[in-house]
Amino acid sequence: MNIRLLNDSDAQVYREVRLRALKNDPDAFGSTYEQEETKPLGHIIERIHHTKDQFTLGCFDDSNTLVGIVNFSRENRLKTAHKGNIYGMYVEPQFRGRGVGKALLLALIERATKECEGLEQIHLTVVSNNKSAKRLYVSLGFEVYGIEPHALKFDEQYFDEDLMILRLRLLN
Repeated sequence: MNIRLLNDSDAQVYREVRLRALKNDPDAFGSTYEQEETKPLGHIIERIHHTKDQFTLGCFDDSNTLVGIVNFSRENRLKTAHKGNIYGMYVEPQFRGRGVGKALLLALIERATKECEGLEQIHLTVVSNNKSAKRLYVSLGFEVYGIEPHALKFDEQYFDEDLMILRLRLLN
């Protein structure tokens, strides 16, 4: 297992994994397969372009196949720069339960805390009934601080989302 920053040359494979994520787990993401499939590769390159405040990590298996992705973005306003956000977390189904998600998140937290001076907390949202993802997040110290009812609507069905936070200052 190799976790690294994704770069421009990874855009096509990232796009393929992202589209599979939206197809396999449509209720877990704010976007849809139909919205994303028409976006040009340039949009994907922009999405995974990394700075110290924004990056995408990928997990590659032993045959160098991308099997997991996660994105981080720090808030950019003066009063909210102490916060960052995780989004777009996905692990291919056949690799779930093998520690890929945990490894991706630990790498993300480590990079974010090193690169983002003054970062105090990391936020994420997760569909409330996604028990396995919530277990993973809680195991890393994330706590639920609220629930957004009807946060997502897909195929005439509503999904609540748990709002979760990792307080970094408690870890230091």
